[in-house]
Amino acid sequence: MQSHNNHQNHRRSLTVRLGAGTVTGLAAFAIAALAAPPAGAIGTTVGLGTAASYSVLGGQAVTNTGPSVLSRGIGVSPGSAISGFPPGIVLGASHSADAASLQAQSDLTTAYDAAAGQASDATVTGDLGGLVLTPGVYTAASSIGLTGPLTLDAQGDPDAVFVFQIGSALTTATSSSVVPVNGARSCNVFWQVGSSASLGTSTSFVGTIMALTSITLDSGATVDGRALARNGAVTLQNNVFTGSDCATTPPTSPPSTTTPTTPPTTGPGGGGSGGGGTGGSGDTGSGGGTGVTPPDTTATGLTGSSTGSGNGNGRTGTLAATGAPDARLPLAATAATLLLGSALLLAVRRRRTASRPH
Repeated sequence: MQSHNNHQNHRRSLTVRLGAGTVTGLAAFAIAALAAPPAGAIGTTVGLGTAASYSVLGGQAVTNTGPSVLSRGIGVSPGSAISGFPPGIVLGASHSADAASLQAQSDLTTAYDAAAGQASDATVTGDLGGLVLTPGVYTAASSIGLTGPLTLDAQGDPDAVFVFQIGSALTTATSSSVVPVNGARSCNVFWQVGSSASLGTSTSFVGTIMALTSITLDSGATVDGRALARNGAVTLQNNVFTGSDCATTPPTSPPSTTTPTTPPTTGPGGGGSGGGGTGGSGDTGSGGGTGVTPPDTTATGLTGSSTGSGNGNGRTGTLAATGAPDARLPLAATAATLLLGSALLLAVRRRRTASRPH
């Protein structure tokens, strides 16, 4: 009798342990199935207004030495001095102490304040060289430097935004670079500088610089973006400005092409099939099917499509199938939740039964 009771207790103990293991496994599965993706970065794009049409905008003056090239316009306000063009080349409009440049300065002030007012995602100090940063708002309490490459990784999102809030000066060393990768675009990179910015010789820079005071580019420095100074001067020396606006979104997939249709054949045979449907027989057969896209951990909401053609009794039958988003992942998550609740209830009941005297 004692041996029988021991055997029963052992079975109950084993059941409870197995139940706990089942609960743990189901809980892990449910959490994995229901977990939401991490929240996106809080950085938002900065509207530049009419200042967007300028490669270079100064507060007091714009001076140039050598064959600099500006892909957009040039302007200065409230000052009026623009020198060095030519030999410099401006592909956009030139405005000096006029209504257009005054409005551009007003829009620059608004943009500067908007960038400075965004909530910070992370703090940066010292030197940005060698870092790989994902989209977000990065804040430096004082001056910041750049020696070597700084990589901006958009993680496949062409609308990803990078905002740098710099309390004082921005200075880059010779041959330093800002490198956008995985969809990062210069039109979504903004540098709000609390005093002045200085780009070293042969620096390859990306983004719109909005400096409170002045901006200086040493010989050979290039900017994929803009140099906009609110109060001081912009000084150029054999520099090249390029840049594209974000209004035109790059294509995410190649354009569709027309696939030649195989001529129908005649003679006896079954209906065509494809995409989960089969063509009928007789004069004309048609049917529809649903193609389900296989689950993909790197993209959601994808759809697939398929077409099929065939013939029946000497006449053609056609069908088409359209893909739909895979609904299996939400169903799996719901099932996991139900199983988790059932397992917990079962484990509690068995534990209570095991604790009763026999």
